[in-house]
Amino acid sequence: MPKEDLHITMLGTGNAGVTKCYNTCFTLSENNEYFLIDAGGGNQILRILEQQGIPLTEIHNMFITHAHSDHILGAVWIIRMIGQMMNKGKYEGSLKIYASEKVLTGLQNICRVVLAAKVTGYFGNRIELIAVNDGETHSILGRKVTFFDIMSTKIEQYGFEIKEDGLLFCGDEPLKDELLDKACDCNYLIHEAFCMYAEREKFKPYEKHHSTVKDACIMAEKMRVRNLILVHTEDTHIPYRKKLYTEEGKEFFSGNLIIPDDGEILKIL
Repeated sequence: MPKEDLHITMLGTGNAGVTKCYNTCFTLSENNEYFLIDAGGGNQILRILEQQGIPLTEIHNMFITHAHSDHILGAVWIIRMIGQMMNKGKYEGSLKIYASEKVLTGLQNICRVVLAAKVTGYFGNRIELIAVNDGETHSILGRKVTFFDIMSTKIEQYGFEIKEDGLLFCGDEPLKDELLDKACDCNYLIHEAFCMYAEREKFKPYEKHHSTVKDACIMAEKMRVRNLILVHTEDTHIPYRKKLYTEEGKEFFSGNLIIPDDGEILKIL
């Protein structure tokens, strides 16, 4: 049987310091099976999943890009709740957590301090910790997901690509020049844009190893990206962000520019 189309559910679209939306994280899904990418910075992830109708029992794969608090701490709550469900016989199978060795070590250390032993005791058993390396491919949602080192100079961080769907996610830093070929002619590129170029002096994205809407759009146009999804933004324009970012970006990008809101569902065609 042919594979169904993937769907992206944007659980959060903001950067680390946002209060008017949630930190950037999302799921890929098909057939009621979900792949969770990052989990934001706190237990709001549980409320958001509930609001989106995504049961923890259907999350069996999770990827943590890096160890910054707005990406990894929500994962602690996912592990806590799934571990408790395992204890009660309400969760079938295992939870696979993909990340670099350093991230997995940090995650285990945090969990062993703040979670009960009857939850952390599942590590290495029903909670599988799978260390990924640059260029390594794993089967998730019946697709080949290839993880890659984004070459961050700030902290070790990984992104991934699914070539059969033309989907590329490069974490929360701009795609490095050495990796631009990955974006060439891709169908969907999920890329960070900390703020509009017009407000670069206010938000100082370059000091934080981030880019602007203009920067991301120029790169995507050069690489002939068809659909550009911008995330990991500031939150001072949430009611108007879609309009403002689209207006700035369309000057530099001729493809389909997507500025998603928290909770928005995107179909990968």
